[in-house]
Amino acid sequence: MMTMTMITRAIRASSSSSSGMWIHALPPLFFSSLSDNNNNNAFHSKSQRFDTLDEALSCFNGMLRMNPPPSIVDFAKLLTSISKTKHYSTVLSLSLQMDSLGIPPNIYTLTILMNSFCHLNRVDFGFSVLAKILKLGHQPNTATFTTLIRGLCVEGKIDDALHLFDKMVRKGFQPNVITYGTLMDGLCKVGNTSAAIRLLRSMEQGNCQPNVVVYTSIIDSLCKDKQLIEALNLFSEMLTKGISPNIVTYNSIIQALCSLCEWKHVRTLLNEMVNSKIMPDVVTFTAMVDALCKEGMIAKAHDVVDTMIGRGVEPDVVIYSALMDGHCLRSEMDEAVKVFDVMVCRGCMPNLFSYNILINGYCKIRRMDKAMLLLEEMCKKGLIPNTVTYSTLIHGLCLVGRLSDAITLFNEMVDSGQIPDLVTYGILLDYLCKNCHLAEAMAMLKAIEGSKVDPNIQIYTIVIDGMCKAGELEAARDIFSNLSSKGLHPNTWTYNIMIHGLCKRGLLDEANKLFMEMDENDCSPNDCTYNIITRGFLQNKETLRAVQLLKEMLARGFSVDVSTTTLLVEMLSDDGLDQSVKQILHNFFK
Repeated sequence: MMTMTMITRAIRASSSSSSGMWIHALPPLFFSSLSDNNNNNAFHSKSQRFDTLDEALSCFNGMLRMNPPPSIVDFAKLLTSISKTKHYSTVLSLSLQMDSLGIPPNIYTLTILMNSFCHLNRVDFGFSVLAKILKLGHQPNTATFTTLIRGLCVEGKIDDALHLFDKMVRKGFQPNVITYGTLMDGLCKVGNTSAAIRLLRSMEQGNCQPNVVVYTSIIDSLCKDKQLIEALNLFSEMLTKGISPNIVTYNSIIQALCSLCEWKHVRTLLNEMVNSKIMPDVVTFTAMVDALCKEGMIAKAHDVVDTMIGRGVEPDVVIYSALMDGHCLRSEMDEAVKVFDVMVCRGCMPNLFSYNILINGYCKIRRMDKAMLLLEEMCKKGLIPNTVTYSTLIHGLCLVGRLSDAITLFNEMVDSGQIPDLVTYGILLDYLCKNCHLAEAMAMLKAIEGSKVDPNIQIYTIVIDGMCKAGELEAARDIFSNLSSKGLHPNTWTYNIMIHGLCKRGLLDEANKLFMEMDENDCSPNDCTYNIITRGFLQNKETLRAVQLLKEMLARGFSVDVSTTTLLVEMLSDDGLDQSVKQILHNFFK
């Protein structure tokens, strides 16, 4: 049963700034200076609109002191207006006040309350509202069930949403286009586009026909799944049925076409859009600019931005950042900075992502002085560097041999409250190992294991590689053998490193055992694996086994690499090599 306690708990549990004000942060009750009669006229209008939340609260407080009080319908109108501004916590607090004053709810106010709970990710309280609806003798309707289905979908509980949908139909409630659309969108968001399409076909067989929102939801999901042909087929089907696409439909397909560099089809679709009186928006242009920049077509990307401005669409920080990234990919840092300056001049403030792009660009060309100045600049502007910022700079410092500075920056990162991720740890571990600081690397590995970040196979592989290269094979073997106890499985890279370390020590039997284990553990050897172990056998005069591996390698479609080829040539040219060994090698090359 829905209680005042539940509402209070929900309000206090909500921490999202977009959800509205806390109950204890609401302004004190204050009264309108208008007369009661004037207020009644206002409250009985068809709709209530407010410029600010304070105005809505002032209106609510005025309603509470009326005698006689306005009808529950007027309260429902007020709560609806507040709900539309996404101040869901405020809706809960006002509902609490109404309940405490004995104002009886109706199906509409209870549905608004249920909707607010669902938007605050508390669908469990939403079901409590449903229980209260039934207890008060009200009849739930399609909108009631649709609200709960949306709440379940938002929380990723798609199976529960499907179950509720089936139950709703069995109880005789007819789903409408919003119900179907909500469920299809939920299915698409969890990657089950095929189920969404089946639901679409089921919908078409009934009395409810899909609209542009329903089609767009599935088309967008197909595009994100890289099923462009299926998306275009559904797009054509929509047009055949006389359903006109909207800007969102076009943007979904254009973004997919841009990612595949299908520029001819992009142009065709853009012309079709304009002919349909649908003008490209900032999302359309962003998709084009981003794709062009990633393909290195930076001049064309600039042309698109010029066209965009000419059409009266102002570029946002995302578009400017895409242009900067395009120049950074080409190491054109001066041009990237020019774009940055233009962005600022046009009144578009750079964000953390913009700075990260420039910092990454400077780090790649090893201009760490410039990169560190950008870090200082962004901090002065009130932007807080994130894990990506620090990881990029740490890698840049390591790249130019400033490992101690990288460690200092890492410590500053931790002190500032930023939590290192596996990328950050991986960078430092790699360079600690490369610089033979194995004790520090092991200490860091222990620190990772003791943190909230679970090290993955890449982290352990970096350390195993460092140990093998430093000749610490026993330590590497211990880490490798303990992987399974940590719930991890070696990948091809891990196996290659261990096999190489064992071959260098002449431990061919152990290396061969690991090699044979790979297929058994669903980790197939690659060309690098074959070349490593083949060289190991050749260097240890196990020529017959090496030739067997060479034949096997070629049969599996792998190639002999430069290092193995060089070794074979050197062996054939070695006058001191046993003639029987040379004969085996000659036979292989025949």
